[in-house]
Amino acid sequence: DSVNTIVNDAGLLTGHNTDYSAVAQLLDRAGIDPGARFLLRGSGGMAKAVAAALRDRGHRSGVIVARNAASGPRLAQLYGFDWAESDRGLTAPLIVNVTPLGMQGPDAEALAFSPQAIDAALTVFDVVALPEETPLMRAAQAAGKRRISGAEVAVLMEFGGSAEDLARTCHAHPTLSEMMKESVLDAYGRVLNM
Repeated sequence: DSVNTIVNDAGLLTGHNTDYSAVAQLLDRAGIDPGARFLLRGSGGMAKAVAAALRDRGHRSGVIVARNAASGPRLAQLYGFDWAESDRGLTAPLIVNVTPLGMQGPDAEALAFSPQAIDAALTVFDVVALPEETPLMRAAQAAGKRRISGAEVAVLMEFGGSAEDLARTCHAHPTLSEMMKESVLDAYGRVLNM
């Protein structure tokens, strides 16, 4: 439904959405039941890619949770899902955050979902890649939930592999993942190694 990458193959231009592809592959790899109900927090561009991937995998019962009273309902209607302004009282086996909640700034320690939604979930998916461990990912780990991280999304989008694929590969130091992390931290003015 949207394009973020255009490939020029000898003059033939083909559009792809790497967000969509990465999310669909990670949901498949995690064995997420396409019949599972979900809560999707957010209504921006990444939310659109995730909603499309969920719909195309066969998910029919889900709620777009978005404060934006214009884009939230519009996204929900586009893909045939419900909309709610908050997750108060809502639970689902799969919860997905596609907002900046948990990133740097004023919302760095904000939980994207209520503790009740996290407790009721089987799988918690946070597309935020930095920091690697968001408050949502920490809460999911503490609750013993299956987790899918934004780092996995980024690796799959960039390299076509999963974080596990990289972890199973033996690298000389610095490893590819260390170099990637150092580069990202450097971009934010932070240092990993001295």
